[in-house]
Amino acid sequence: MTAKLTLISHHLCPYVQRAVIALTEKKVKHERVYVDLSNKPGWFVALSPLGKTPVLKVGETAVFESAVILEYLEETQRKALHPRDPLARAEHRSWIEFGSAVLGDIAGFYNAKDERSFVAKTEAMAAKFARLEDRLAGQSWFGGKSFSLVDAVFGPVFRYFDTFDRIGDFGVLAGKPKLAAWRAFLAERPSIRSAVPDDYDARLWTFLKARNSHLTGLMSVEAGEVLPGSPARL
Repeated sequence: MTAKLTLISHHLCPYVQRAVIALTEKKVKHERVYVDLSNKPGWFVALSPLGKTPVLKVGETAVFESAVILEYLEETQRKALHPRDPLARAEHRSWIEFGSAVLGDIAGFYNAKDERSFVAKTEAMAAKFARLEDRLAGQSWFGGKSFSLVDAVFGPVFRYFDTFDRIGDFGVLAGKPKLAAWRAFLAERPSIRSAVPDDYDARLWTFLKARNSHLTGLMSVEAGEVLPGSPARL
């Protein structure tokens, strides 16, 4: 009997999205359970040694960390999302790690408290995306004709920019035509579109507004709100 798969998730977590996309691409039946990471239930604390999502519960065994979950699914489920060639597979794993580094810069971007650190994080993201632009071959997917785990990793990365673009033009993705084309392909992939709940955009907006960061101030201006200490609008 096949063990039941339960993915312990958070509504906004990009690392959860990776796992959901892989499960969907592989057509693996699973249950998704969401937890509030600001008020972690006892059962989750007992299940997740690092207190983070995602956690894939396989029967009674907990597998944690998204990279480990992706590799487990790759080893146990049909429809390979890694290349067969060992060197190509290693390169893909390297770019998955690069995707995690980009997510770190994104977190620094929306958490930056002042303009100086905000600009620094914006420039760091732009530099990383420039490296990625150089690597892309200009085809539909990262590895060419087939959807891969690298695509699964960068779908959630680009999803952030759907919201960032509403706030302002930060120039992070400007002048990168291959990235723009790849982003468009990823946005239309059913597994990526369905990896988040229907209210994801509203949840992310609320999350960003609560950061009390430089970006939060830009969001308030965008929304036409009066910032503390600024003249009242007439």
